[in-house]
Amino acid sequence: MKLDMQVLLAQPRGFCAGVDRAIEIVERALDLYGAPVYVLHEIVHNRYVVDDLSRRGVKFIDSLEEVPEGSVTIFSAHGVAEEVVQRGVARKLRVIDATCPLVTKVHLQAQAYRRDGREVVLIGHPGHPEVEGTRGRIDGPVHVLSTVAEVERLVVGDPHKLAYVTQTTLSVDDTREVIDALVRRFPAIKGPELKDICYATQNRQNAVKEMSDEIELLLVVGSQNSSNSSRLRELGLRKGIPSYLIDGAEQIDAGWFRPGIRIGVTAGASAPESLVQQVLARLRELGVGSVREMDGERETVTFKLPDELL
Repeated sequence: MKLDMQVLLAQPRGFCAGVDRAIEIVERALDLYGAPVYVLHEIVHNRYVVDDLSRRGVKFIDSLEEVPEGSVTIFSAHGVAEEVVQRGVARKLRVIDATCPLVTKVHLQAQAYRRDGREVVLIGHPGHPEVEGTRGRIDGPVHVLSTVAEVERLVVGDPHKLAYVTQTTLSVDDTREVIDALVRRFPAIKGPELKDICYATQNRQNAVKEMSDEIELLLVVGSQNSSNSSRLRELGLRKGIPSYLIDGAEQIDAGWFRPGIRIGVTAGASAPESLVQQVLARLRELGVGSVREMDGERETVTFKLPDELL
């Protein structure tokens, strides 16, 4: 029986410039210095990428104390605290920093607010590596929050000397209610311009919103610990669409589909295009007859590699 299922493929999707850069940094380090190369935490939050690099001689570690003195060590795209940088210097590690330039921009903005004597509010998820790295770059108190309720409970020293920055893997939409609540409670609060929000996070969410009227089920290719991938799934659910976050084609359940269903497919900013193509191949096996790609925004952003790798 011909199921005649259809796929609408999101544009843009998958790797952003910061992830592209981080992975290229690790690959170049392997070529230049040979294995093993050590990476503090996962270079990006994607199981496939981490497993592939592990097979090629990359050792992912949770503490610099695990790294032999003098070894090549890469800081992940999420960024690290200043104290981690100093520990690397003390252990004479050959450090290469793969922090996404947009994350570095948040660090610099937060530090500028502190120099101006302001307490900093960091809108993000406590415990996320990027949030912990940003928090560790700020000399002074940092209030980490992610909900309007937390804003209402917030106690600060001087409401006239307050500023906020945001986790880059949250979009304008993700942070709007929290920012509005902060401005209502603390009208003098300072914050970055909306253009400073990560372009990739916003673009991928915009694509899902645009396709939502045309689809009946959403597949998001990405790992469970990927913040921006999880947000894409949540966006589908908020639109009332059954939405699934999958690492790859092997996690697709044929029971999700019925004849004629219209399926949306996207991928988080840390998910490679090869996984998307494997998902599409599996969907064709299950009865997808047509795949149409959206006319979405084509991303042309690139970031320069560290000088020591050029």
